[in-house]
Amino acid sequence: MTTPISRRDLLAGSVAYGSSVWLLMILPRPLAARAAATSPSPLVLREGEWKTLEAITARIIPTDHEPGAVEAGCTNFIDKALAHEDKAMAPLYRAGLAGVDAVARKRFVKPFAALSPEQQDEVLSALESGKADGWPAHAVPSSAFFQAVRAHTIIGFLADPKYGGNSAYAGWQVTAYPGSGHHLGGYSPDQMMAKAKITTAWGKEV
Repeated sequence: MTTPISRRDLLAGSVAYGSSVWLLMILPRPLAARAAATSPSPLVLREGEWKTLEAITARIIPTDHEPGAVEAGCTNFIDKALAHEDKAMAPLYRAGLAGVDAVARKRFVKPFAALSPEQQDEVLSALESGKADGWPAHAVPSSAFFQAVRAHTIIGFLADPKYGGNSAYAGWQVTAYPGSGHHLGGYSPDQMMAKAKITTAWGKEV
């Protein structure tokens, strides 16, 4: 698998992940936002699928001295997206998550969520390369599934919290993004030049 994402480089290095990811991040998702505001309960993912997906996102944006995908609630973001604006991708996820467990069992005789981080990285590397032994023959290519999950994870980490991810502004805090200034009338020239303090979306002055 590629080197885990340097979270402070997520915004500055957006080109590495393709402009389509960042376009998706800013698209309005009113149905997903409404669902996220109503309940954190799964709408599409089954219990086992949720655990598998959460384990995958945890390896894409790991937790260290700062919060990662798990703390940011990226799995909840994906679930709400699959229930609404991205519902066309739900079959891809259902087949793909089953495929991930199939590869994990073939390689390590355990489901993906039960593997060590090192074993999980080995499985994900195989998926990303398209050479995952045990991947269902008639499923979408494993590399395509991996890319979809990686894109959704990044979006969930950085998108507005109202969509179900970026819980407690975790993604914005670790990438030093203060949030939109529009609710304050926009940022002043001095703020843009770091000559004046900015009040972040979570109420801290930076």
